[in-house]
This record gives sequence, structure tokens and C-alpha cells, in this order.
Amino acid sequence: MGCAMLSIFNWFGYRELTHAEGFRLIKWAGFEGVLLWWATMPGGGNHRKQPELARREGLYVENIHTNDENANAIWEDTQEGQALFEYYLQCVDDCAALEIPTMVVHASNGEAPPTSESGLLRFARLIEHAERSNVNLALENMRRGSQMEQTAALLERFDSKRLGFCFDNGQHHARMARDLDLFARFGHRLMALHLSDNHGQRGEHLLPFDGTIDWPDQMRRIAETGYQGPTTLEVMNLGYENISPAEFLARAYERAKRLDGLRTL
Repeated sequence: MGCAMLSIFNWFGYRELTHAEGFRLIKWAGFEGVLLWWATMPGGGNHRKQPELARREGLYVENIHTNDENANAIWEDTQEGQALFEYYLQCVDDCAALEIPTMVVHASNGEAPPTSESGLLRFARLIEHAERSNVNLALENMRRGSQMEQTAALLERFDSKRLGFCFDNGQHHARMARDLDLFARFGHRLMALHLSDNHGQRGEHLLPFDGTIDWPDQMRRIAETGYQGPTTLEVMNLGYENISPAEFLARAYERAKRLDGLRTL
């Protein structure tokens, strides 16, 4: 396969950069696309202005990553749960208005709460809204067993062409997730990739080939699903000392090209 679009998370670990500066460096490094964090970060400005800034640099906006800090609230019959649900509905509207095809959502965070009827109803309504809006809803796999099973249960319950999953291979490699074969069960519903490396204990978001992931096997498995989308990195400089943003992105682009070359059957 190979020769897919190469994309990267727009927040790659350098808080001092403005959105515009980050997009300019991402394009300079060679990337063609970005995924965007869809919430205001400290000093980050209005996140809804990001798509225009990215497109000015000639970057394709692949998807948005919704705020996952309070993800468990979706299962709670509380004001916080309702507020999170309304935020997700607004994210669908934002994607439709700004011509962004996909939003990535965590079904839960930390220890997964019980799967409640109120939560299932919210997901049903969210999926219906995504269908009406022609927006894809990609559930991200997580590293803990209960979270993974909850994501799998949602995919099994809701058979919608607008509902799929975002494969975060770093989460899958870390701790208690490797025994659940998402590709065997849901490979045909793969909508997005979050690729990074780690040492099997936690999500370190390292550059590919700097951890212990078997990348030839990983990329072969992805190719076998028939996934045609971008090869996307979710890497962050959380430990590479004394490397400028430009140098970090140059390394990231070289690793992304190597990964893309491994997307063969």
C-alpha cells in the first residue's frame, strides 16, 4: 500500500508555539495533514480558528480530538453528564460547519464507569446527530481492559456507518490492552490512527522506533483492515531534551515516512 497522506497531532509538545507557528512548522517538515485538539488550552486561543490557520498553510484537517478529561460523565445522570453530551453535539456541529470529516471521542477515561442506560441513550442520540450531519464518530481504544471492552460494546451495539474507531496503538501496547484484538472484531470500521511508541507500561507518545512496538507487524495489521486514510502520528516531545520544534518535527516526518512504507500486505 504505502503513499498515504502523512499527518500529525497539532499539539506536539511545545506550548510556547502559537497555532499559526505550529502549523507553519508542520508544513515545513513535510506533513500534509493535521488532527486538532478541540478545546481551549492555556494560552492556546480559540480552538475554532485552528482549521482556517491550518488550511492557510496548505494542511488538510483530518479530524478533531474531543476533550477527554471528564469523559466518564457521559455515563452519569448528572448536570456534568448532560454538559458533556451537549459539548459532543457541538463538536459534531463544528465538524459539519468547518468541513472536518471526523471527531475522535473517548468512551471513558481512567477506570471505566458502569455502562448506564442514560449513557447509551446519549450515544444513540449523538450517533443519530452525526449521521444527519455527515460526520464520522471515531471511538478511541484505551489501554485499560474495562475501557476497551466498553468501546467494543458500543461498536457492537450501534451498527452505524458513521460510528467506527480510532486506533491508538500506543494505548493498545501499554499495559492491559494487548489481548483484545480490535482489528479482528472491528478492522472494517477503522476511521483514524493515533500512532506513537512506548515501552509497554504507559502512553509515552514517543517517536516511532524509539520504544518496543513491533512496527512491521503493527503496520501490516493496519493494512490488512483495508484502511485507506492517513498515516497519523500522535507524538509529543515529553522527554527529548534540547530539540527545537523544527528538529522534532523533522524527525517525526522521517519516522512517519518509514511507517507509511510498512503499510504493505
